[in-house]
Amino acid sequence: MSELSPHPDPEMDAFEQALLRSMDEALRGEHARVSTPEEIVARRRGRPRGSVKAHPKIQTAIRFDADVLEGLKATGKGWQTRANDALREWLEARSA
Repeated sequence: MSELSPHPDPEMDAFEQALLRSMDEALRGEHARVSTPEEIVARRRGRPRGSVKAHPKIQTAIRFDADVLEGLKATGKGWQTRANDALREWLEARSA
């Protein structure tokens, strides 16, 4: 890896070092192949064929109280999946 004299700004120095490491890894082929501009233009819009689930989720609009929605979102990434799972459990408990 190429070494540069440290940048006076620690954040910029860390960025430069990470960039050099990334370039070295790319030269060694340690990262995924990069698509050419022609390949990018030739791509079709939407999901790749065969990537659709047997039972896909359906987009809908639902209204929650502000505090409920805030609480769900506060749980972090994946909150919609967790809300879906909680509703499924509730439905299963009612049908039992």
